[in-house]
Amino acid sequence: MSRLFEKVRIGNIDLKNRIGMAPMTRSRALPDGTPSDLVAEYYGQRASVGLIISEGTQPSDDGQGYTNTPGIYTENHIKGWKKVTSKVHSEGGHIFVQLMHVGRVSHPDNTPHHRQAVAPSAIAPGVEIFTAEGMKEIPTPRELSELEIKDVINEFRLAARSAIEAGADGVEIHGANGYLIQQFLSENSNHRQDAYGGTIEGRSRFAIEVAKAVVDEIGAERTGIRFSPQGTLQGIDEGENSLEMYRYLISELNKLNLAYLHLMHFGNEQFLKDVRQLWDQSLLVNRPGRPLDQLSSDVDNNLADVVTVGTWVLANPDFVERIQSGAPLNEPDKNTLYAGGKEGYTDYPFLK
Repeated sequence: MSRLFEKVRIGNIDLKNRIGMAPMTRSRALPDGTPSDLVAEYYGQRASVGLIISEGTQPSDDGQGYTNTPGIYTENHIKGWKKVTSKVHSEGGHIFVQLMHVGRVSHPDNTPHHRQAVAPSAIAPGVEIFTAEGMKEIPTPRELSELEIKDVINEFRLAARSAIEAGADGVEIHGANGYLIQQFLSENSNHRQDAYGGTIEGRSRFAIEVAKAVVDEIGAERTGIRFSPQGTLQGIDEGENSLEMYRYLISELNKLNLAYLHLMHFGNEQFLKDVRQLWDQSLLVNRPGRPLDQLSSDVDNNLADVVTVGTWVLANPDFVERIQSGAPLNEPDKNTLYAGGKEGYTDYPFLK
């Protein structure tokens, strides 16, 4: 695994190794979406990885899907994130804040305004979501007008500006896992016949316009984007032309010179090789369920510049030291993944 511990440049920052912390919802923010002191401690503990990508962070009230997730659109949010970024930087790390608008994957019980969720089309995902009263079916969302789509794009822009004001090294636009951007990309959730639907170009337009807006606001070198091609989370079905769409989309985004592309990869190896050829900047790859002894394979084979790790880093704040020394790993506590206080969050033991 020696190549994992090499330095690498991403955008305008030099990472001390090629290991990234994947974005993972932990639901430990304050009720108004402000990251707490506990959140700062959590990320600071894990600053030995080359790059931390934060949990999904909503750019607006409409962008929230789950309880106690952080926001980045008020002064309190900015103050809370400043504590997080300062802690990470004081420990020698780097952090990008992931901007996540959930679109239809929400429930009025979970949002501050208790309104109907918004989406490309008024189509329910057909899945349940956790609320304070337990699991509930996700209601049918409201279709965004073209004017409202412009407003949402501006929310991403302003959230990116706020993240940089809070001291983040950059932002990652969340275009994966069945949330708003992937809802625009997918045939079963986008039935629009206007400029934002119908064709591959139309369904890709929203993602491209969000990326352009963020780049205009904070610079390409501070902007990453994440996709999960052929992923089916949250009731998504991208359709038979999914990979053709991603080849087009990635080629268009490549023109923006973003800091990186982050792929959640499900095993189509030829497609990953195609992306490596289409994309000129840094490529981050996350393989869900990857065996530990294969962690460096994509870097070793020049298919990725950085590999991102989820629950292993969640349960092992000193993950880098542990894999360097061959030490055993802590097992994650599945009962505390999405709720609670320090238990299962900041109390995982270090080697020392």
